[in-house]
Amino acid sequence: MADAAHHLRRRSSAALPRGWCCSFSATPQSPDHHRPLSAASAAGGEGVGGGGARGKLPPKSPSVSLPSFQSSPSSRLAGFIDPRRILSPGRVSPIDPDGSPAVATGANSEEDAPPRPSVPFVAVREEREEEEGRGLDLKLCLRGRDGRSVAMELVSAVLCESSAFFAAMAPPPEATVGGGSKRIEVDGVENVEAFKETVELMFEADPMRWFVRAGVSRAIGVLEVSSSIMFDRGIKSCLEYIEAVPWNENEEEKLKNLFARCTFDEAVSKDVLARLKPQCQSISDDVTVHLIQSVTSSTNTGARKEMQSLVNGLLSRSSVYQKDLSGLNKGSLYQICCSCLNSLVEHFTEDLCSDKIVRDSKPMIERVSKQTENLNWLFDILVNNDMAEEFVELWAKQEDLISMHGQASAMFRYELSRISANVFIVLGKGKVQCPSDLRSQLFYGWFRPMLMDFGWLQRCSKGLDMRMLEENLGQALLTLPLQQQQSLFEEWFQCFASRGTECPNLSRAFQVWWRRSFVRSSLESRR
Repeated sequence: MADAAHHLRRRSSAALPRGWCCSFSATPQSPDHHRPLSAASAAGGEGVGGGGARGKLPPKSPSVSLPSFQSSPSSRLAGFIDPRRILSPGRVSPIDPDGSPAVATGANSEEDAPPRPSVPFVAVREEREEEEGRGLDLKLCLRGRDGRSVAMELVSAVLCESSAFFAAMAPPPEATVGGGSKRIEVDGVENVEAFKETVELMFEADPMRWFVRAGVSRAIGVLEVSSSIMFDRGIKSCLEYIEAVPWNENEEEKLKNLFARCTFDEAVSKDVLARLKPQCQSISDDVTVHLIQSVTSSTNTGARKEMQSLVNGLLSRSSVYQKDLSGLNKGSLYQICCSCLNSLVEHFTEDLCSDKIVRDSKPMIERVSKQTENLNWLFDILVNNDMAEEFVELWAKQEDLISMHGQASAMFRYELSRISANVFIVLGKGKVQCPSDLRSQLFYGWFRPMLMDFGWLQRCSKGLDMRMLEENLGQALLTLPLQQQQSLFEEWFQCFASRGTECPNLSRAFQVWWRRSFVRSSLESRR
């Protein structure tokens, strides 16, 4: 009969239902947690069975009730956790249907229990060692706007000492739930992960080591939460870390938005603010002028080209750095243009006044080439910013350079026609609008040098598109009055007939001029 009673007892125990939730309130009832029957109980069961009465389970042995998991001191946790329960963020633990605490077995030792992870439940193991006698007496529940929720069991004293926000929210000692623990719920959290990490930071002995593992982006999230819950120690640690490490552009934008929405103590935030914006506002046009002057005065050709590309990117309309034209001073740019033009005049004057027979010395070629590259680069900046009309006038009135062009060596004088080529292309595309008399002055001054230097430009184009030059040179010429067009086209026709491909091919523009001047006028006269 003893076997029958034991079999009946095991079937009754196995039939008990189980409930599941995300609480860690108690260890569930299970057959493995019943204490073994004493010899007397077993004997009593056998006697009942022998008497023919219905078999019943013997009463449970009396046991000592332990406090619940939430309110128990950390020194008692070792023998309380069932070794089969895995306290991980993605798992839940079983409880009894009636919610009553189960009896902890004395067989479980601290060595037999599995390791207890600290995320998202903060300071479980550490509280046993460092917070002796202080229990996990507070349950913090975070609910995000996206529906995500996190429950954390904490030491209320540490939470309230760290945050004035939670110090005001913490319930009084007599307000308890469950097994005697306090509970705080925070709903509508924007960033649950950042909020959880901020609370974890309160229990970190070395916050900087945590930030090194987390990175700048997560530190910014913690800084925002620390500001909202008045966690002063966390704010100071975040700002010290953020100030000491590099940021990318996205992180910089996050910081700017955060500082625009939140107010931080100047004593702890001044170093970060010094990196976000200058303490004293510099005049941006002065900085631009200094950059451009540095480029134009550079003596290293490779470095000068690299710096030109860099400045072009900064001043471009599509650049993320340049949002308006307030930092580009027109007067300062034209001062640099005049300086480069004066240098060109000096170089040609020096070459003409020299007693040397060979005038194609390398230093002179390099000096002239440098100034023409500077002027073409400055002209591109002016065109891109709608400031180039004065440059066309300035170039059209260079009478000294025009007169010295025919006397100078062809090996470097063609560099002047490179500047003229860019001006003609811009006029032909209609990017710059100049008065008719200014366009006429430009063509009468620089059209003939262009015809002379076209062959050199073809051989040393340096990136100049010759087809584009021919097309736009003709288009620009067609913007002049018809009588002036006739004289210039006649000059081109004679040059092209004698030099061929060494002269620009303006045949299409010539045909347009001929049709407008003679064919159309003849038809109109017949009507």
